[in-house]
This record gives sequence, structure tokens and C-alpha cells, in this order.
Amino acid sequence: MLDTLVFVTVLLPFLVAAVLLVLREQNVRKVILVATAGVLILASLAMLRGGAFIMSPAPLWGSLVTLGDFLILAVVLLVGLKRKNQIIVWLTVAQIVGLIWFDFFMIQDHGATPAFFADDLSLVMVLVVSIVGSLIAVYGIGYMKEHEEHLHLTTSKQPQFFFFIVLFLGAMNGLVLANNMLWMYFFWECTTLCSFMLIGHDDTEIARKNAERALWMNVLGGTAFLFGVMLLYKVTGTLSLQEILARGPEFAVAGGAILVPMFLLVFAGMTKAAQAPFQSWLTGAMVAPTPVSALLHSSTMVKAGVYIIVRLAPIYAGTYFSNFVALFGGFVFLATACLAAGQSNGKKILAYSTISNLALIIACAGINTPAAITAAILLILFHAISKALMFLCVGAIEQKIGSRDIEDMRGLFARMPRTALVAVIGILTMMLPPFGMLMAKWMAIESAHGQFLLMIMLALGSGVTVLFWCRWAGLMLATPFAKAAPEAQDSTIRGPLYLLAGLAVVLSFFSPLVYNGLVAPVVAMYYKTAPYVLRFGNFESSTGVFLVYPLFILLGLGFFFALRQTRKITAAQAVGPYMCGEQTAVDGKPGFLGPLGQNVTAVSGNYYLEQFFGEAMLSKWINVIALAVLVIMLFGGAL
Repeated sequence: MLDTLVFVTVLLPFLVAAVLLVLREQNVRKVILVATAGVLILASLAMLRGGAFIMSPAPLWGSLVTLGDFLILAVVLLVGLKRKNQIIVWLTVAQIVGLIWFDFFMIQDHGATPAFFADDLSLVMVLVVSIVGSLIAVYGIGYMKEHEEHLHLTTSKQPQFFFFIVLFLGAMNGLVLANNMLWMYFFWECTTLCSFMLIGHDDTEIARKNAERALWMNVLGGTAFLFGVMLLYKVTGTLSLQEILARGPEFAVAGGAILVPMFLLVFAGMTKAAQAPFQSWLTGAMVAPTPVSALLHSSTMVKAGVYIIVRLAPIYAGTYFSNFVALFGGFVFLATACLAAGQSNGKKILAYSTISNLALIIACAGINTPAAITAAILLILFHAISKALMFLCVGAIEQKIGSRDIEDMRGLFARMPRTALVAVIGILTMMLPPFGMLMAKWMAIESAHGQFLLMIMLALGSGVTVLFWCRWAGLMLATPFAKAAPEAQDSTIRGPLYLLAGLAVVLSFFSPLVYNGLVAPVVAMYYKTAPYVLRFGNFESSTGVFLVYPLFILLGLGFFFALRQTRKITAAQAVGPYMCGEQTAVDGKPGFLGPLGQNVTAVSGNYYLEQFFGEAMLSKWINVIALAVLVIMLFGGAL
């Protein structure tokens, strides 16, 4: 049974991807994708029920993984040579040389390390990848049909697209289940290659440019990962992640020797998670089709980065290095939240808010207490759901109105009532108590108690997020007051939107059960004391209380009375704001009579504080400070 579940979650996507690559019949592709999504979801739930395990496949698979490593590096090297990108070329050559030395001269017995193991953290990650990632893949069926019609393609590129989408899911599941660090490196590089191919899918000049940037930054992280694994093996004498974690306290006492590979692996995680100064690869990935953006941001690429940082946290707990990780995360959390506040491009808002939330997870890993790790895992879970939902909403909206600018979404409820309401639900679950994201942020801020600077950065960053989320939600529900038109939508688009919105709300409502069933067991693996006590479904700790169900009751009452009052408003009472003159409407556009009796069309817009929060203003300084902290982290913390 165990072999079957690992096969389904890891190897099956590789096989399905190969079938999709040669399959040209669209209806058959749709059936295969939906069926694969269902199988992955059921397998991840069955794996969760089965609990922790450790296993080794036949030795042949180890040889295939080694061969796969060199094949991926060869492809990346060819890309670097073709694009004449010296950074990609030399970093890839360094990996090839390092891998040859490591594989054939350093490692004594390849078969001694079990390939896979799962504990409670791995099982949570498999759930996130298999459920959220599968829903994104299904959404891609309807989306890519319209996308290619918009591009007027004569030959469909969907076989290649879905090949890499499904391959991505298998690689990510393999990464979070890998026990052998060399197997993890293989899956790590698989995600790098998949992201490069997907970002450049449309093959426009800007797509190729951003795909190349994503590749060299992630190849840099891959190089750090490989040499980090080599140093870790030299210090610990094992490739087994499970054994390294079990002996974590022993290595922590040893001091700097273990912290050098920890720095390299954490650095690799930061590049994969697009942390400053490497955030440009993820913001540039917005040129890709929306399912790619959703997959990268919610359940695969960037989550691999924070996964490795959280996974290794017990090893560097209590060190100066851990403190630097927390400060780095806190700074990037606040800085990129400010960048998001200065954007009107919906995808860029989502991109910067993703980087910001990933930084918060990294800060929690650096704080390294039971409460902080609890917050990190809850953030991984709830962020994946809500952020995937928001990206898919933006994709549906963009195809309908031809824009991803939130100013063009003013009054969207009148044109796309279903999608607008689902998007507002997504926004509310990102910023409002008692939903899971806000609860996890509260836990993160609370866990920083006693670290004044970090606590201020986390509190300010959380406050800034409210600004851009409220602005966006308000625009979609804003005037003009018009009767909502019926909205037609493909079932493969509508289904994932509704399911993700339902998951975000339902899991938040049952957050005490989520904590007991998924999060508390992870924390218990490394800490003796539980961070929170549940009383009547509310979270209590030594520093505060989070009231889940009383807040849900207040929220429900607020919505009930607001809706009841709204229904009493007649069309005659629904008037626009006063505009310094008699109100008019020309071609349906509101305005007023200005000087000499001429009509003046009213134009409204938000203030984006570009002189304070603009990319041109902040990005350079954010990158300089982040790079300085990374240097200090290496020389001050690790050495």
C-alpha cells in the first residue's frame, strides 16, 4: 500500500506528463487531467491517514536519479550556451563537476540511505501540492483554451504546457518526501527546469527574458544546494535527512561546522522562494499564463524554498544564524508588503504579497520557537489556498476584461458577479480575522515577543497588507450601481474557484481541528511543550488568546445586517458621490456639469504612494539591505 501511494504521488505524474506530451486530443487530455487530479488528491489523503513511513525503492531507481541529475544539468547547460548566459554556464559547470566528485568519489555507499521518508510536515506538504496543485491543473484546461484562442495559435502548445505542469506536481511531491539529500537535489533541479519552461511558454521576447532570469537565479540556488549537501555530508557522514534531524542537537552543539552547510541550504531556499535580492525572477514570472503563476506562488516552486528552511530549523535553533534568518525574514516581509502597496497591476500585487508572506514564514523559522513553527506551517497551508484562489480569479478576470489592472476592475461585480464575489472571499481570507492567514500572522507576531525590532517589522508589514487588500476588494464592489449580469464560465474554471474558496473558509472555521490534526504533531517532533492550549475552540497561550468562534459569530452577524440593509436600498437611493455640480451620465459614464454648462466625465482612482512605495524608489535599497544581511548571516552567524 505504501509503495503504491508513493508511486501515485511521485512517479505517476511523471508518467502522465509523458502521455500528455504526445496526446493531441483535447477531450481525452481533459479526462486524463481531471482523473489524475482526483487520484492525487485521494492518494495524499490516504498517505496522511497512513502516517509516518520510511522506504527505499529498488537500487535501479537510484541510478536513474543520478542519470536524471546529469540530464537536467546538460539541458540547463545547453540553454546557457544557446542564450550566451555566462552565469548559467559557469554555475552549471560547477554543479556538474561537484556532482561527479560527490557521486563517484565522496559517497561510499549510495544504497545505505533510504530514498523516501514522511513525517507530519512532509504529509502536510503533500496535501498542499496534491490538492491545490491539482485544482490549478484542472483550471488550466479551460484557461489555456481561451488563452490560445486569444493568441490566435494555429498549433496548440497545450501538450508541452500540461507536460510541465503535471511534471511539476510529481517533482514537488518527490522533493518533500525525499530523505536522501541527493534525491532531494534531483527533484529540486526538476522544479527549476519546469519553472523555466513554463515561464517561457508563450515564447515572446519578454517571456524568454524572464524565463532566463528565473533560470540563472535558481541555478545559483541549485549550486548552493549541491555544495551545501556536500558539506553537510562531510560534517555528518550521512545523506539521510531523517538521521540529520534526529541528531540535530548534537550538530548544533558542534557550532560553526554545521552552520556553513546550513547557510548554503537556507540561501538556496531563499533564492527558490524569491526573497530579496532575488525577487525579480518571481515578479517577472507574471508574464506566464495564469496557471503557471498560481502554481509557482502557491504550491510548488516557492513553497519548496520555505519548506527546506522550515525543515532544517531544528538544526540551527538557538544560534546567531537563526536570529539573522528571523531578521532577514522580518525585513523582507515589511519591504515587499510596501512594494505591493505601490502596485495597481493585480498580478504584481499578488507576486509581492507572496514574497512578503514567504518572508514571514522564513522569519518564523528563524524565531524557531514552538509558536513560530506553528505559525509557519499554518501560513504555508492557508497561503497556498488563498493565493492560488486569487491568482485564478485574476486569470479569469483578465480574460474577460482584457486587463489585470485593479483600477479596471472597478465595479467588477456588475460584469462578473460570481468571480468578483469569489475574489472578495479570497481577499477576506487573506486579511481578516478569524480566517487562517490572519490567525497565523497573529501567532507570528506573538512569537516575536521580546524581540522588539522584529515584532515592529511584523506588525507594520501586517498593517500594510490590509491597505492593498482593502483597496482591491473595495474596487470590485464599487459604483456604478448596476444590476449584475449573468456570468458564463467553463466548469473547469468555475469548479476550482469554488472549491478553493470553500477550502479557505471551511479550513479556517475548523482551524482548531487543523491545528490538532496537522500542525501540533509537527511541532511535537522537535519541541517538548505545545505552544497553544485549545479551550472551546479558541487558541490560548502565555501571551494572548485568539478567539476563533466568537469572531466568526461577529463576522456572520456583520454580514447578515449589512446584506439586510443593502436590500432595503432602492435604485433611486443609490446615487454617486457629490461632484461639485449637477450629475450627468453620457454613454453610461458618470460626470457632472462643469464651467459653461459642459459635461465633465468623472474619473476616480486610488493613490498608490509611488514616491514612497514605488518599485523605482524602494527596490534598489531593499536589495542592498537584504544582500548585506545575507553577508552578515554568512560571516557573522555561520562562521
